[in-house]
Amino acid sequence: MTDDAPDVDVPFVPLERAAYVPDADALVLADLHLGRAAASNVDAPIDDGTDVRERLAALLERTEPATVVVAGDLLHSFDRLPRGVERDVAALESAVDDAGADLVVTAGNHDTMLAEAFDGETTPTYRLADGETAVCHGHEPPDGDAARYVVGHDHPALSVDGRKLPCFLYGPDVYEGADVLVLPAFTRLAGGATVNGMRSRDFQSPLVTDADAFHPAVRDEELEETLWFPSLGECRHLL
Repeated sequence: MTDDAPDVDVPFVPLERAAYVPDADALVLADLHLGRAAASNVDAPIDDGTDVRERLAALLERTEPATVVVAGDLLHSFDRLPRGVERDVAALESAVDDAGADLVVTAGNHDTMLAEAFDGETTPTYRLADGETAVCHGHEPPDGDAARYVVGHDHPALSVDGRKLPCFLYGPDVYEGADVLVLPAFTRLAGGATVNGMRSRDFQSPLVTDADAFHPAVRDEELEETLWFPSLGECRHLL
């Protein structure tokens, strides 16, 4: 384990379950799954809408981005909107608007009811202001070419000393010559997929073509540092 990133330029800043892209002045997060608590058959440990909004507000204050992009699965719905989702989405929009940022949502596989809850800008793939980075959910191949892609969908987590921690996965040149950053789920209701022993076939995103080449990173907000690990191919022998 090291606090050094892979031996390439890393054009993003890992934060608490989100990433800031300085060259694009954009904050990107994925898999909010608003409505998951209401749709669950068990008592939810937290109010997912309030928790997501409060943590996003803290990131907005910290980064002051021009744009906030949701890389898919803003909602947790298929054929109906769970109770309270429209209220939570409106509150989220207000938080972004109050911070002076624009909100864009790239639809994910759980966003089939997105048009009923969100009337802002939506697109399958969104290119950031740097002209190099494209954001999409990652459940389908992206539209168009880019130097790098930021996606969600797989909810990666890393098991370290018996603790399961949300993690980022960064793979240089792994998808048709482009870099890929897989974000952890922003909702804390998602347990996450433990990536330590996962092979490429175990991931649900077509952008993860060589899992062994991805470097996991865990953000420690208390210490305000990012801990980078060797590639998943090496991690299998270390963790």
